[in-house]
Amino acid sequence: MRRPTIHDLASAAGVSVATVNRVLAGSGAVRAATREKVSAAAAAIGFYGLGAIQSRNAAQRPKYRFGVVLLQPHRPFYKNIAAALRTAAADFAEAEIDLRIEHLEDLSPQNTADRAQALAAECQAIGIVSAVHPIVTDALSHIQARGVNVFALVAPLSTTGHLPYVGLDNWKLGRTGAWAFDHLSRNHGKIGLLLGSPRYRNQEMSEAGLRSYLREHAPDFTLLEPQSTFESADVAQDITEKLLASHPDLAGLYVNGGGVTGSIAAIRNAGRSGEIVVVGHDLTTVTRGALLDGTMALVLSHPLDRLARETIAGMLHACTATGENLTRIVPFEVYTRENI
Repeated sequence: MRRPTIHDLASAAGVSVATVNRVLAGSGAVRAATREKVSAAAAAIGFYGLGAIQSRNAAQRPKYRFGVVLLQPHRPFYKNIAAALRTAAADFAEAEIDLRIEHLEDLSPQNTADRAQALAAECQAIGIVSAVHPIVTDALSHIQARGVNVFALVAPLSTTGHLPYVGLDNWKLGRTGAWAFDHLSRNHGKIGLLLGSPRYRNQEMSEAGLRSYLREHAPDFTLLEPQSTFESADVAQDITEKLLASHPDLAGLYVNGGGVTGSIAAIRNAGRSGEIVVVGHDLTTVTRGALLDGTMALVLSHPLDRLARETIAGMLHACTATGENLTRIVPFEVYTRENI
């Protein structure tokens, strides 16, 4: 077979010969999408200059450094977010992205603020998962004032919209959890509610949604006073054990935040799997297993790949455009044992 020519490449890519020549020369006058289309066509037809095209395209791509601050590294949810973000950053053809991810063991406001400021000193945009606290919000305001774009991930940090948010509609999340209790519980009794911390605005909003649905559609349920797990599985296990002992008529448990591993362990140890409707967040190895053995009835989950793509796209857009609403609400996924 004859070797593909520039004319063949132009035809395969649907562009002119002149455009192919500009791509081969590394001209900045060719749009990124066109350069990538020519590169893909070159790979498809076996064009001899594929390596040169890829090298020229890489040289023309803008370069950015983004940072992300996530919570504890031992938690599967944040490990999975980190992996999805790295994949999304590597897959963006529009730019070359140097992504730096930090996990916080110490969740104190001062440490969160310090790490965000240190990361922002090296980046053009940062994303952060954090509880709402004056020390943190003050630090993020100073970061924004220096021209670094800041995104709240998973948990909103502003009700005014001055900090873009990428995550779920948490009010709907809570109402969906309440719907599960209403339709799946054998008895409309008491519902326990575990929060990671009342300072996480996503958890506050999902609690509001839960209460809203129950007030409207299932007022015969009794929602117990929320208890904080401080994002700890051990604390969640201890709280769940006490709830089971103190409330034999417990009909449901909503684990709204960190610690679901501990709650699952407590319910299994008590031999109560399947007796209580348990709703929690995010599909991991642990929650998948709990769905399969009946310990959990429903998992409401972030679509991690989409969350990651929207985060990277938002950061890129923030660096190249102004005056736009960069908040991105992604739809949550609903899992039962029948669809995992």
